[in-house]
Amino acid sequence: MGTVLAAQPDPHATDLTQVNHYKVEPYIIVADIYAVVPHIGRGGWSWYTGSAAWMYRLIVETLLGLWLEVDQLRVNPRLPRAWESLKLHYRHRDTFYHITVKRTGVEVAQPVCVIVDGKEQPGARSSSSTTAKNIPSK
Repeated sequence: MGTVLAAQPDPHATDLTQVNHYKVEPYIIVADIYAVVPHIGRGGWSWYTGSAAWMYRLIVETLLGLWLEVDQLRVNPRLPRAWESLKLHYRHRDTFYHITVKRTGVEVAQPVCVIVDGKEQPGARSSSSTTAKNIPSK
């Protein structure tokens, strides 16, 4: 999780000294953060068109574990241990999904359940120790 946070622009420009050191727009995801003296911590390759898309995929598909497989929305989050839950509002075509994932608190061999509009969905399973709830359909 530290890597994800390090790559986001906000922590690098919280005051004027950091802005002057970072040297790039503090609101843009950069492709590089230099690690060699004398430019350690300086941003590079700002406005690099692919960086935002890769950051989106890293967070949504890997960390939050949300991806579309044909016409099925899959949820298999990889929550950091410190996170008890997460909420995600996701739009696909004309449908808005409001997803809440909660850690069960117990490691279980049994997959977790998925509840849509208050009804458990058979076959809609994940193998993590979290539960996806309240995924409203249209």
